[in-house]
Amino acid sequence: MYDVIIIGAGVSGCAIARELSRMELKILVLEKACDVCEGTSKANSGIVHAGYDALPGTLKARLNVEGSRRMKALSEELDFAYRQNGSLVLCFDEKEQHKLTELRDRGQANGVEGLRILSRQELLKLEPNVGENVVAALYAPTGAIVCPFGLTIALAENAARNGVEFCFGQEVNRVERRGQGYVLATPEQEYEARVVINAAGVYADRFHNMVSSAHMEITPRKGEYLLYDKKTGNLVSNTLFQLPTALGKGILVTPTVHGNLLTGPTAQDIADKEGTDTSREGLSQVTAKAALSVTRVPERDVITSFSGLRAHVSVWPQTESGEGAEKEDFIIGQPADASGFIDVAGMESPGLSCAPATGAYVAGIVKELLSPGEKTDFVGTRKGIPNMALASDQERHELIQKNPAYGNVICRCEMVTEGEILDAIHRTPGAVTVDGVKRRTRAGMGRCQSGFCNPRVVEILARELKVDESSIRKAGEDSWYLLPQENQEGH
Repeated sequence: MYDVIIIGAGVSGCAIARELSRMELKILVLEKACDVCEGTSKANSGIVHAGYDALPGTLKARLNVEGSRRMKALSEELDFAYRQNGSLVLCFDEKEQHKLTELRDRGQANGVEGLRILSRQELLKLEPNVGENVVAALYAPTGAIVCPFGLTIALAENAARNGVEFCFGQEVNRVERRGQGYVLATPEQEYEARVVINAAGVYADRFHNMVSSAHMEITPRKGEYLLYDKKTGNLVSNTLFQLPTALGKGILVTPTVHGNLLTGPTAQDIADKEGTDTSREGLSQVTAKAALSVTRVPERDVITSFSGLRAHVSVWPQTESGEGAEKEDFIIGQPADASGFIDVAGMESPGLSCAPATGAYVAGIVKELLSPGEKTDFVGTRKGIPNMALASDQERHELIQKNPAYGNVICRCEMVTEGEILDAIHRTPGAVTVDGVKRRTRAGMGRCQSGFCNPRVVEILARELKVDESSIRKAGEDSWYLLPQENQEGH
């Protein structure tokens, strides 16, 4: 029996796993995909929000500000990309400037530091390319950007280094109470745990409803994005938001930590919890609304589009008193009728920003339940994969001397070498798919979008995993590049 089983290896699940790995606990993370960061965490804006948007007194506000404050130190401990670039909320109508004041006051109540309202003249000094109809903006100097998959992978690796087990390809289809704990069933086997943590993203309602009579429903909220070539990455320096609506923070324009430009997301509630397709209408909306924030959006420099799903709670689990039924907040805690089962649900924006604080908060709940001891040998640091594109000449020389594979460039656009790919595959948890390599090394993320390097990445994966190339997938099930010989008859 495990002390704790976590359902879901997204950023919240991995942050919780890392915090729990400080304690003397037997911990398992069950993930239906074949890698960490395959759901919401892989396809979002990568923004570390300052914390002015959430209502004061909510868990969302508390965890946002705390998570934002923790993120820089965490990036240094775990060696992932992070940059405090600041953020701006743009106002396009003088009659709506009072909304900037409301956001500022809300942020100050939440404990956000340095908030101030800028006139158009002040704003132009920060962002010369801002849209011509922008009249004022709220400036948050503590806003930042991060690599969302870099963060998630770093958390998972450090958790694994400290004894957390990760089991992939294990879709949980049943959770039920048994004695003082829970049984979780997958198609292959059953797992037992004293405590279950439900960090399953858009599927968190499914597991909650298996153990609690307080019904919950999560509606996937699809957001479509456009990513631009690195030559456009200096169009803006801050993250530019528009005044938020009921559906979210609107279309943003932001640099990424890797030097690209990103615009999006849309906000469309859908029924399909796997509905990550993009549409002409959605991407056109992104382009049109981004053009309000900045002049000369470089439409010809788009290198890819993608979409992600946010876990929006549409039906709140109502307590006997009715508390929480209308509250716009995260759902983190134990249902009244399911002690030892901890929901971490509705973690839409700013869920990524909150991750470091969410991990600590949930670890505190587990500590109260199980009273574990603290490890004396916890390792709190992790070193990322060497980056030959950013390394100095001396660092490159030393790496190539150590392993000549670091001198063999596989991805020309991002200058990713075979040595980096080998490192990505042989880590724990390591890459087993092309997308897994891509998220760990950026091989395939450049202008040609893997047109040149993909065959070589497939070849290296097959060689290192000791499987046939026909077994290598892009990501999940049925995403093979090649059909096995026995399946090609008649085709």
